[in-house]
Amino acid sequence: MRIDAYEDPGPPERRGGWWYLAWLVRRQWPRCLAGAVFASVWMVLLAATPYLMARAVDHGLEPGDLGALAGWTGAMVAVGGVNAWLGVLRHRTMTKVRMDANFRTVKVVVGHATRLGAALRSQVGTGEVVTIGVGDVQTISASLTAVGPGVGAVVAYAVVGGLMVSVSVRLALVVLLGVPLLALVIGPLMGRLQGRETEYRERQSVLTARIGDLAGGLRVLNGLGGKGLVADAFRGDSGRLREQGYRVGAVTSWIQALGVGLPMLFLALVTWLGARLAAQGRISVGELVSVYGYVVALGWPVAFLIEMGHQLSRGVVAARRVVAFLRLEPPPDEGTREAPAEPAVLYDPASGVRIAPGRLTALATSHPSDATAVLDRLGRYTPSDATWGDIPLTEIPLPQIRSRILVATPEADLFAGPLSAVIGDEVMPLRGAGNCATSHNAPADADADADADADADAEQRIRADELAPLTAALHAAAAEDIVRALPDGLETPVEAQARNLSGGQRQRIRLARALLTDPEILLAAEPTSALDAHTEATVADRLRAARKGRTTVLAATSPLLLDRADVVHHLVDGKVAATGTHRELLDTEPGYRALVARDAQDVEPAEEGDPAR
Repeated sequence: MRIDAYEDPGPPERRGGWWYLAWLVRRQWPRCLAGAVFASVWMVLLAATPYLMARAVDHGLEPGDLGALAGWTGAMVAVGGVNAWLGVLRHRTMTKVRMDANFRTVKVVVGHATRLGAALRSQVGTGEVVTIGVGDVQTISASLTAVGPGVGAVVAYAVVGGLMVSVSVRLALVVLLGVPLLALVIGPLMGRLQGRETEYRERQSVLTARIGDLAGGLRVLNGLGGKGLVADAFRGDSGRLREQGYRVGAVTSWIQALGVGLPMLFLALVTWLGARLAAQGRISVGELVSVYGYVVALGWPVAFLIEMGHQLSRGVVAARRVVAFLRLEPPPDEGTREAPAEPAVLYDPASGVRIAPGRLTALATSHPSDATAVLDRLGRYTPSDATWGDIPLTEIPLPQIRSRILVATPEADLFAGPLSAVIGDEVMPLRGAGNCATSHNAPADADADADADADADAEQRIRADELAPLTAALHAAAAEDIVRALPDGLETPVEAQARNLSGGQRQRIRLARALLTDPEILLAAEPTSALDAHTEATVADRLRAARKGRTTVLAATSPLLLDRADVVHHLVDGKVAATGTHRELLDTEPGYRALVARDAQDVEPAEEGDPAR
């Protein structure tokens, strides 16, 4: 069975941590079964070596029978060769088991995060998701060693116990009772480890979230002089996480110490009893050799059993965190009514904002959060009584709303990848590029040259058609200069969140991405706040032209944008205080005039890429 990183992982088990681990095993049971068989045979053959050695001593070496000695020695060599081959198969199979569990868990977590959509941020922190993706996935996959070496250890332990019965019943009882005693000693520590590990993971997710917040807001913190205060808080959280890590390490060290020390005491006891029996003449020299060999061979299964318990204890903690994430559900979508077939009015009763279809509307307020809240209600990202036409948004199926209404936020995520993919258009490389030209030194007739030129022209036309929507979106967002400045143009790799671009460039890339989708209704919050006045004016003119006849709502206080709007709603304390054109409100509304005048004073000194405006 090969591992397909893109296949459907199947519906995950959500009843609990143990259930989830069992589900990972069931989803690849042939591979897990093969790993268990390879591991079992491999460990059993480790115990077969002392058995063959005892026969070589008793039947070949002691009586002086060179033929028997050579035969048993040859058997030992053959078993060793087969076991080496089985060891390779076991390791390869268990690596596939772990990788399958890793990929499958990543896929179910990412798929569920996508299903949660906008509800993700309100239900779980970013640090929790990052901790699951970075740490818990690896821990879960490592815990699946239980299905290979773990099962093999149990089988090998039973087989060695059976072989010991042929030598001495007393030794066999000591061997068979040893592991239960180890479990009684180490078992309580495993339970304590789960508790400490759970608390450690929770603190780790909190600290991871804080690191992300600091990375995103470091510039603002520097400007406000709050970097030292936040650094002190982070230092305190980090110290508490370190202390919890010490507690986890203390329990783990006891488990590992007892896991190494107790088996050695147990195996020493078996060896001592075997030596006494040999001295009393109750077992042969060969049997004494086999007892010692069995004791050595038992080291592997005992070590694997202890490691299995340790990994399962950590794995079930990680699996519970994954299950808790998978149990999160987006708000119920009970919409059954069809969205308006034709463009219709969007209305938000909470604020009094009424959006006429096909027009460019602006929301101006001294509190940007008030305008953002209106956009969220109109886009159905928060519960409200907003209507579309005469139909409440809550009664329309969410997929219909998402396919026709787009809310574009200034901090929308930008994923790493080529710029074309970041914007949202998968631009295919020019087919046949580099193969259309004919060498001047190679013979070619005129017809072949003509065909090649025709093919090249056709490819160029196809390329231009593919790029047309993207080119139009970049033009509307005044982002062509960004493409020209990058070394490989649209194919230039962009870092996560476009960190290798300036603030103004990121804002224009986000706007181009929103325009490329060409939604029926576009709700954009502060789409030009990080741009200089010249670029902002260009974007305002091009945006109006690109969205002509389409419903567009802009939350902004820039006079350059407001002057291009068909209608401006002035919001005070989250409610419409006045409505009209930009110039009408300047003449009749002192509060609006003061708001816009303040923003106009900020326009000139602002620089492109400076998010301080």
